[in-house]
Amino acid sequence: MHGLWPQYEKGFPEYCQLPAPRLDRSIVTSMLDVMPAPHLIFNEWDRHGTCSGQTPRAYFETVRKARAAVKIPPDYTDVQEPLSVTPRDVENAFIKANPGLSPRAIAVACGHQRLTEVRLCLSKDLQFRDCPGIAKRSCRRDQLVMPPMRGE
Repeated sequence: MHGLWPQYEKGFPEYCQLPAPRLDRSIVTSMLDVMPAPHLIFNEWDRHGTCSGQTPRAYFETVRKARAAVKIPPDYTDVQEPLSVTPRDVENAFIKANPGLSPRAIAVACGHQRLTEVRLCLSKDLQFRDCPGIAKRSCRRDQLVMPPMRGE
């Protein structure tokens, strides 16, 4: 899980409280099973969590619930070696694994020839929702390398 942030129909708010309220270390530690590094957890809170209108604890509980709402396709749950994929294959696998997810609610992001993330749009009640502004920015490469997964 990279993060969760409030989204306008076009764009998103950032850094809504400067300085951001500090995170309790127990929150950071509790999130390491779904987010790969403390630095990312602090950054997501400072940049996006402060715009959520939630306390740090409530925001990260929502992050955890959002992660639980998304099923990783079986072929991608335990990638040990780099895997050759197409963006369309990744989209289709996520759509198949997640009833209610449409092609207009997902974007596969890439950097050079590497899959960097899969972005999904959720409503405030954590249901899949279309977000054409995000989906239209999906990677257009023919082939990508999916690296082994770090964390979950």
